Amino acid sequence: MAEMAGNTAHRDNLRLWARKCSHRSMPWDFWFIFLVLGVVLPWRGRVRLQRLLAQPTTGTKQKLVLYGTTIAFQWILMSLVAWRALARGLTVAELGLARRVTVELVLLSLAGILLLGTFQWFNLRRIGRMTGAIPEFMRKLAERLLPNSPLELAPYCALAVTAGFCEEFLYRGFAVAALNRMGMAAWLAVIISSVLFGLAHTYQGKSGIVGTTVMGLVFGIARVAFQSLVPVMVWHSAVDLVAGVAGPKFLLRRE
Repeated sequence: MAEMAGNTAHRDNLRLWARKCSHRSMPWDFWFIFLVLGVVLPWRGRVRLQRLLAQPTTGTKQKLVLYGTTIAFQWILMSLVAWRALARGLTVAELGLARRVTVELVLLSLAGILLLGTFQWFNLRRIGRMTGAIPEFMRKLAERLLPNSPLELAPYCALAVTAGFCEEFLYRGFAVAALNRMGMAAWLAVIISSVLFGLAHTYQGKSGIVGTTVMGLVFGIARVAFQSLVPVMVWHSAVDLVAGVAGPKFLLRRE
């Protein structure tokens, strides 16, 4: 009898352990969204850049069309992902949008703007003084993608803010929340979302993938630590805004 009781207790412990270790399965639409983030967006960005590089020059009209279509695409994609996330039961808090904006978050946002914006400025100045394959590729990217006149700068700023809000929601909001809902550890969810973020910048080459992956890790850690997307949205926007000013200044300057 004692042996039977022991076996029963052992089976009960195994069932309890299995329940504790069980993870929620990911719904099909979440899998589809991850497919878009990990495959479709990198492919789309690379194809669009190849088309731009194939052109002799990129004028104001082409840049305005590029900025406008990218803004529309990102807001539409973010809206669709938000719809499916909420429909599947992810809460606003899980997505990093529930925390009230406090003085602390405002100060953190401002500190990040100063730190990351300064780093971006001096990094682009450093690249502008370099020679070699990578700096030359960066100059080609700047010529095709960055604003080079006041008329181009305004819509580019709108694009930078759009990227800050939409991309942070997709990668640090949805992706982290969906992976956490599966039972994945926060640190692993941050790593996976950062790799996806880096792949989305495949059009920037290997150095661009590495750089954006590292930046994604910084943003992901901050998002988990602060339980809010607000600071990283602001930081992301600031980094892109500085690129729009410093990039043409240092990469496209003429002797």
